[in-house]
Amino acid sequence: MTEISAALVKELRESTGAGMMDCKRALVETAGDIDAARKLLREKGMAQASKRAGRETTEGKVAVHVAADHATIVAVGCETEPVSKNEGFDAFLATVLTTIDAGGPEAVDSLEGERVELVAKIGENIAIRGATRFQGSDGDVFSSYVHPPANKIGVLVHGKGNADTARLLCMHVSFAAPRFLNRDEVPASEVEAEREILMNRVDLVSKPVDVRAKIVEGVLSKNFFGQTVLLDQQWIHDTGKTVGQALKEGGFELLGFQRFAVAE
Repeated sequence: MTEISAALVKELRESTGAGMMDCKRALVETAGDIDAARKLLREKGMAQASKRAGRETTEGKVAVHVAADHATIVAVGCETEPVSKNEGFDAFLATVLTTIDAGGPEAVDSLEGERVELVAKIGENIAIRGATRFQGSDGDVFSSYVHPPANKIGVLVHGKGNADTARLLCMHVSFAAPRFLNRDEVPASEVEAEREILMNRVDLVSKPVDVRAKIVEGVLSKNFFGQTVLLDQQWIHDTGKTVGQALKEGGFELLGFQRFAVAE
């Protein structure tokens, strides 16, 4: 059997990030050929990543970068909280943010090799849970909020007008978790399904159809749109107003928002 020196193991470990015993086994299998050992470790890493691909990633972090003319938000998930504090994980999160900030969400595919290598090194599933980049024009405002200290929830807002109102909106979105900006974004099939459920409520079926329909539309407005649509939600900073009213009074026109939460 080829003698594998400690120096060779160290060199392979430093160049791949794999564990010491994994490096030694790879060198033994390849008779000390370090290039072949690197290839073997990568192949094993891809196999491990494939096996772990189905595991939930309910931990992780969100990161944001805001520039004058654009802003980016990304979310990277892992399986356990300790891994989310790992230096390798943080380095990958930073790489994801930089890559998406430069190339947009379509650049995610270019990170697959690094993701696989990190899975092999850490031994957990790592997933890019989300990536969004807003491009702005002159006068646009970008605001962000990442909920401390765990950084598991993050929000990015794009619009025009008062930056202070935009900051308050970020905190609202973080807490209220809207799914849509306005009612036009809600799929008609989803609204109809909700309407049908409400129309058949036990406490309403005995009422005349026209009366039932009015009640259902009121419930839809308050409980469905009021919970899922951002502009219809109650403003957390003053529950006597809707978000739409608060933004108008606060001098901010919302163009888009993105919320990522790795635990959801």
